[in-house]
Amino acid sequence: MSFQKKYLPLILGIAIAAGIFIGGNLDFNDTSSDRLFTKNSKKDKLNRLIDYIEYDYVDDINTDSIVDVTVNGILGNLDPHSVYIPKEDMQRVTEEMKGDFVGIGISFYTYKDTIAVIRAIENGPSAKAGIRGGDRIIMANGDSLYGKRLKDGEIIKKLKGEINSKVELKVYRRGEPKLLDFTIKRGKIPIKSVNASYMLTKKLGYIKVNRFAESTYKEFKSGLEKLIALGATEIALDLRNNPGGFLGIAEHIVDEFLEDDKLILFTKNKSGNIEKSFATSEGDFENGKVYVLIDENSASASEIVAGAIQDNDKGVIVGRRSYGKGLVQREMDLGDGSAVRLTVSRYYTPTGRSIQRPYAKGNTDYYDEYFERLDSGELLDPEKIQVDDSLKFTTPGGKTVYGGGGIIPDVFVPIDNSMQNETLSFLQRRGFFGNFVFEELEKDRHLYDNIPRQEFIDAFKVGDDLVFAFQDYLNLRTDSKVTFVAYHEEVKQYIKATLADQLFGTGAFEEVFNQRDIMIDEVIKLSDNETLEEQEESTSK
Repeated sequence: MSFQKKYLPLILGIAIAAGIFIGGNLDFNDTSSDRLFTKNSKKDKLNRLIDYIEYDYVDDINTDSIVDVTVNGILGNLDPHSVYIPKEDMQRVTEEMKGDFVGIGISFYTYKDTIAVIRAIENGPSAKAGIRGGDRIIMANGDSLYGKRLKDGEIIKKLKGEINSKVELKVYRRGEPKLLDFTIKRGKIPIKSVNASYMLTKKLGYIKVNRFAESTYKEFKSGLEKLIALGATEIALDLRNNPGGFLGIAEHIVDEFLEDDKLILFTKNKSGNIEKSFATSEGDFENGKVYVLIDENSASASEIVAGAIQDNDKGVIVGRRSYGKGLVQREMDLGDGSAVRLTVSRYYTPTGRSIQRPYAKGNTDYYDEYFERLDSGELLDPEKIQVDDSLKFTTPGGKTVYGGGGIIPDVFVPIDNSMQNETLSFLQRRGFFGNFVFEELEKDRHLYDNIPRQEFIDAFKVGDDLVFAFQDYLNLRTDSKVTFVAYHEEVKQYIKATLADQLFGTGAFEEVFNQRDIMIDEVIKLSDNETLEEQEESTSK
């Protein structure tokens, strides 16, 4: 069995798990109503059954687990995006959607039973204190952190704490004669939702958004202002692999591009109540050109952005048909530290289309649609995209758009089977590239001391020797015999991008990786062609 086939179910499982945690941030006026909690024979029946099991069943049973199974069973009969969040997952989920956590600000990896710092997060407490990539954290507040085979979760608990609380670290640094002492005051550490913002050409800026968290708009706005200052008159907004998040954050981002009073979307709930959202006068890029990059993993809030831009004839949607999620969730506390994200309404793009895929056949069939797209050839050929003529809509500019299953791009770009190879993507997600690059850097970090960031991105070459070393590294750690004969250059690009990330931090990975991205190339081509058309039009006048 090949490496790719062996791990494909796991890869898809990860993608699905990411996708179902997407949702909205709408008011749900009935949550305070007494009728939600009045006596009901069905509720009493369920409570009585749990009580019988807890007090009278012959064996001891963990009734918490029974309740979890019951909740999941109930939600499984609703829609694919109403989900239960157990209390043990709530902190992680909350931090991801909030966009920060309290800690010391490092990315690390457990290397030979020692916490090895990959790099200190820019402007975080550890970076300010002088922690560097390659440092080993030996002790925290007198507690040894080496040789214990601690799990990452246990390590994080020891390094996290209350905001402004202090942690005393003892650190081993290669070349130093003794352990170094650091006192670090814990602070808020951002979980970046904007991966990169930089110029692709003299007029075309690029922003990559990986999800819509509470902090996303602030990050986006900062990136947009930087690009405008650098001369950007066009923006490529990359929403590929973005599973969504807060609806309100998506609205704020769309508002940067749409003129005053343009409809962004409207929602409709169970009672038929409609709420409309309009653009305001706050936008900084209303006169600029926008390209929105989407793919089959762009969902929910990503589709809100793409749909609003497309339906208002504002810009160009580039890529492949998006995921197809037009349901809005609201998170509701269940009283024991757990919560449920319940679908409370549907959203519609400005032309009135719902882009929600059908789910009447059940969740398994719903999530297996990826395989149907793959098997049908849709990811390679736009003619294979199935549309429903009964769900045809027209934009104010006369463009035909369709509902019923995601946003269909204006300009199709097929999946790149080289750079988007499932095996290479899997190795990246699971940290194999990152761990390998860390160990390579450990051999002599000073080799890179005098290479400026931009020079590294533009000119640094990864040698064949590193590709072969990576093959050997994998073959010692996996059950499969891995060779990269057909993907030699692609592996070099992954290694270089990962090197850039560990050496230079935020945005460096994308700047390197995008150099071989065919969708980025297509956007640059569209931008250049528009410039030529403008020049020809000006000349003809």
